[in-house]
Amino acid sequence: MKKRIFMYLGASIAFLIGFEVLALQIPTLIPIDQLELSQNGFLYKIRYVVIGFALTAFFLFGGIVRLMKHIYIRDKALQQKDIRKTRTELEYLKAQLNPHFLFNSLNCIYSLVRDNSREASNAVIILSELMRYTLYESNQDRVLLSKDIENIKNYVSLQKLRLSNSEKVHLKIKGDFDKQRIAPLIMMTFIENAFKYGTDFDGRTEVNIVIQVIGNHLFFDISNLRGNRNIDKNNSGIGLNNVNGRLNLLYPHTHRLEINKGNNIFNVKLHLTLD
Repeated sequence: MKKRIFMYLGASIAFLIGFEVLALQIPTLIPIDQLELSQNGFLYKIRYVVIGFALTAFFLFGGIVRLMKHIYIRDKALQQKDIRKTRTELEYLKAQLNPHFLFNSLNCIYSLVRDNSREASNAVIILSELMRYTLYESNQDRVLLSKDIENIKNYVSLQKLRLSNSEKVHLKIKGDFDKQRIAPLIMMTFIENAFKYGTDFDGRTEVNIVIQVIGNHLFFDISNLRGNRNIDKNNSGIGLNNVNGRLNLLYPHTHRLEINKGNNIFNVKLHLTLD
């Protein structure tokens, strides 16, 4: 682009100089009365100089318009390319997230069936609601925050059915969230990890979840007691990396994420500026 601009400017200057030289020579090339030439020669020169400037200005203006059009088309193409790239990355992240969510939920159902629990049928109903939301609602870029919170309530209820002791599982929701919208399943990944890694082999856990909405700001705080579960180093961290990637794509400058890994407590704080 720079090379083309310099070539265009050079051609314009050369055209200007050549036309002015030619314009100044025209009065001497045309056979007219010498008296008239002496009286009106200066006027002839001024006339051709003005014409030269006008033609050159018109030539430059046309080139500038063409250049601006080229830049506009190029920038628009780059924007479309960035949009396609972002959508592709989001779809890839969702494709990773949904199976991860499904596997964790099926593990919960399996635990209830294995123990011949009477809550297994209720768990299947809750799981169907969770999967309906995951498969259909989460395909949108934004969903109602109320639906996302309802999905979280269902998931926590499902986990309580699985746990042998759920007295220390708490979910608090504050604020007006009926009309707010959010990217789906953002908070769910942190909640899944809290139950997955915060539960010991006896089915006891301690999870505290607080969701507060103030205006168009969402404050999400979750902490769990770190259990004695062995961590699979090959597969651990997929969910956290996923949600962090989605946050950077969907809320590039409107989120703040803090993850604190203490000796006994794992805590996550998320602040989102909602649409």
